[in-house]
Amino acid sequence: MDNLREKVAVITGGASGMGLAFAHRFAAAGMHLAIADIETPALESAVGELHAAGAEVIGVRCDVSEAESMQNVATEVYDVYGAAHVICLNAGVSAPGTMAELKLIDWEWVLGVNLWGIIHGIDAFLDKIMIEDEGHFVITTSVMGHTCYPTSGPYTATKHAAVSIAETLYNELSAAGSQVGVTALCPGLVNTQIVDSIRNRPEHLRDRAAALPSDEDQRVREAILKEFATIALEPSEVADLVHDAILDDTFWLFTDNRHDESISRRHAEIRERKNPSQAVSLLEEAFGADWNSYQHTADPR
Repeated sequence: MDNLREKVAVITGGASGMGLAFAHRFAAAGMHLAIADIETPALESAVGELHAAGAEVIGVRCDVSEAESMQNVATEVYDVYGAAHVICLNAGVSAPGTMAELKLIDWEWVLGVNLWGIIHGIDAFLDKIMIEDEGHFVITTSVMGHTCYPTSGPYTATKHAAVSIAETLYNELSAAGSQVGVTALCPGLVNTQIVDSIRNRPEHLRDRAAALPSDEDQRVREAILKEFATIALEPSEVADLVHDAILDDTFWLFTDNRHDESISRRHAEIRERKNPSQAVSLLEEAFGADWNSYQHTADPR
């Protein structure tokens, strides 16, 4: 796309984190906005914040894991604006744990949001955008769509799938001679609330028998999050990259090169038919040699 002014952006997971940053960046570019989110108070707050900044915006409560809910977003957008151009399929959640620890409801929740949310978004908007032959899909994947870190099976699976969906969509649109673009956004560490995504987990997908974290678990978690914020990108920085990627018709969009070595090593092992090397966690790789001290001695106070 050559120009975003007066175009319409639709953003799932738009009430916080990267989604809200996208909205502010697009508003600065003169776009009209529709933000969709499952978290009603945050959605209302985000709409108010954007209105106060002078943006033209509507907010639509949406559970992206439900096809009808995503179709309702599309209906609202076309009723209000008569068009949609930039579709950011950005909603995401995480349920960490080893394969042995995870329950089926963990998989159901993460796949519902991270995978089916993308599928439902494409289903709701692609046909209409192809008719106009003008637009751009931004699909939020992750560096974890190119690697396999321990204790993140559901999240990693959905992000690998998201990369495949984005690349397939790009290839199909290109083969059809379409002017509709696609960006696979592959963030590394970004300072968002995804680590607390359980706040939006539906009651029927919660494990009531699960034990609450111990005081020590909580202390370590808070310490890690405190340090995490010191090395993670801010959502506004990612939003700038996304804005430019749309205008430049960029497909692969990585937010940093911190995980390039892990990605390259995995590709080499596949090419050489080697068994996977033992992987560290995403955070361990990011923190490097300081990881053990962050785990065991960091004090959140």
